[in-house]
Amino acid sequence: MRNLKFKEFREQLKSSSRFFLGSNKVMQVSLGRSVADEAKPGIHKLSKCLRGDAGLFFTNLEKEEVQRLFEKFEEHDFARTGCIATEKVELKEGPLEQFSHEMEPFIRKQGLPVRLNKGAIELVSDFVVCEEGQPLSPESARTLRLLGIKMATFRLHLVCRWNPDDFEVYREGLDLSDVESS
Repeated sequence: MRNLKFKEFREQLKSSSRFFLGSNKVMQVSLGRSVADEAKPGIHKLSKCLRGDAGLFFTNLEKEEVQRLFEKFEEHDFARTGCIATEKVELKEGPLEQFSHEMEPFIRKQGLPVRLNKGAIELVSDFVVCEEGQPLSPESARTLRLLGIKMATFRLHLVCRWNPDDFEVYREGLDLSDVESS
């Protein structure tokens, strides 16, 4: 998770809301995993949705306002190792003027065919940093960061909503057989 981006979003909602992140199993136990041990009527359904990178969001805001805030929130950031490249990035042969001569050893370690030419870093041949649709290697991710190319988008998705009156699922593709049968 992009901690800094999430922190900014949390700060924006601090006056009316709280986020709880932690062990999914601990949160499930605290909410209740079945009708028999649930803290409030129907809240055990919420615990069934706590899988993977998930958390709890408590708020006094209206349902529509929460949906609008989550849909609107989107931050672009540098891609990390293993992320899928959104575009092909190719560097053409010639000088890399954005880098100082001191960076030449580091750039060479990233796999770029470079040399120093009169104190300037020069790309000896065309070089493909990444291909669209392919996962990024550690070297590709570092090179994209050096070039200032942001390929990742940080978003938060609402999975479900519970209040004392009803339970609503937002995300398609969740296996809800457990939720309805419990």
